[in-house]
Amino acid sequence: MRIKITADSTCDLPLELLERYHVSIAPLTVLINDQPHRDGLDVVPEDLFRTVEAGGTVKTAAVNAFEYTEFFRRCLDGYDALIHINIGSNFSACHLNAIQAAKDFPNVWVVDSASLSNGQALLVVDAAEMAEEGMAPQAIVAALDAEAPLVDGSFVVNTIDYLYRGGRCSGVEAVGAKLLHIRPCIELLGGKLQVGKKYRGSLERCLEHYVLDRLADRAQIDFSRVFIAHAHCSPEIVAHVRSLLERHANFRHIHEAVAGSTICTHCGPSTLGIMFKRKAPKV
Repeated sequence: MRIKITADSTCDLPLELLERYHVSIAPLTVLINDQPHRDGLDVVPEDLFRTVEAGGTVKTAAVNAFEYTEFFRRCLDGYDALIHINIGSNFSACHLNAIQAAKDFPNVWVVDSASLSNGQALLVVDAAEMAEEGMAPQAIVAALDAEAPLVDGSFVVNTIDYLYRGGRCSGVEAVGAKLLHIRPCIELLGGKLQVGKKYRGSLERCLEHYVLDRLADRAQIDFSRVFIAHAHCSPEIVAHVRSLLERHANFRHIHEAVAGSTICTHCGPSTLGIMFKRKAPKV
């Protein structure tokens, strides 16, 4: 049985992995000054960063049910079944829209990743590898549902302005963060985002402490794969984080991924996070 794996553009899967596993992507919409653009196709993060700096507006919109229906129909060509991995249902209407669209097909399954960015990508890669191994669609979906709570996803925000614009923090918090050079860690927990530890100082110094904090409970880490997800950080910063991972952990695969326009709309430039799986859900 040939199984097609698809995902939303929010998974930020690097091109080499998209091509390696033949993953197709459903693009969300990014509205720049109310003009629609397709994430990953006709808009790049630099476009929205320039818009924000100029005082313009940037927003995102979910893939609608009709768009999913057409997407699934195209992607099924030559395949016996399709498994689509959505951005977490708490972050977007994408999951509900995909579920609605899947009702038109007897061979389409939709998975709530309960995650975003490369937390979502971890499930996409695992789904593709299970499909290559010949697992049935139902078994793959069950495995992904069990795996979703194991994703350890987090990121350090370099500027809190984008969180403020998105209504995720108050004006007082934003001003205080700027004055004190605070860079908060945003964590995925139970399919939701919450503020974790707040780091203070230069971005490089904050990221050093952040990486070591995330790797502290080594006995509970699944060292099969880790993603370094970032919103256009400097090559030096990314290389430094990679060196920390190589020095303090033994992940079999370390991937670098640049965040797409949807994710960047909400986190802003120079955000960076590491995403991996744990052996048991984090509480």
